[in-house]
Amino acid sequence: MDLSRADVEAALEAYRSTEPLYTVESEAVETMPDAFRRGEYGRRDAQWVVRWYGRRHLGDEPAGEDRSRREEAFEGADFERVRDAIAAAVEADREAYGDAVDALTALPGVDLPVASAFLAFVHPDRFVVVGPYTWETVRDLTDLEGPYPDPPSTGEYDDYLSACDGLADRYELDPWEVYMLVWRCRRERAEP
Repeated sequence: MDLSRADVEAALEAYRSTEPLYTVESEAVETMPDAFRRGEYGRRDAQWVVRWYGRRHLGDEPAGEDRSRREEAFEGADFERVRDAIAAAVEADREAYGDAVDALTALPGVDLPVASAFLAFVHPDRFVVVGPYTWETVRDLTDLEGPYPDPPSTGEYDDYLSACDGLADRYELDPWEVYMLVWRCRRERAEP
C-alpha cells in the first residue's frame, strides 16, 4: 500500500474527527509524559493506559485478547511495583528500553504490547504502540516482514519501531501521528 501526502492528511483528519477516544488520547499525550516524569500520578492513571490499550478496539479486539482479564490482573498489581516500572519507562530511550520492557512486563496483565502503550504515553515523541492490527498495517505500508508475533519480542518491537521511523520520515510525522495514521488506515481497510 502506498499513500500520497493527501491520503496521509485525510487519514489524520479522519482520526481526529471520528475516533471516539481521540479527545482523551490527545489530552493524555499532552499531560501524561510530565505527570509520569514527575511521579505525579495515581493508580487510576496507570490503569488508564492498560484500559486504553484494550478499549481502543471498541469491541473489535484481536482474537485471543481478553481485555477484562488483563484489566483485572493489572488492578491487583502492587502500586509500588507499578511506580518502579513506570520510572524505568521514564528513563528509557530508543537505544535502551529493554529494562523498561522487563519491568513493565513483570506486572500482572502487561505484555510487550501493553508495555509499548506505557512507553508511548511516557515518550510520545519516541515510541509507537504495537499490536496485531497496527503490526499488519505497518507491514503493509513498509518493509516490515512476517506475521504479527504474539507477543513480539523486544527485537521484533525494534523492527516495528524502525518501520514506523520510516513512515515518520517518509510522511514527515511524529510518532503519535504515525500511530494515528496506522490506526486509521487499519480501520479504513476493515470497513466495507
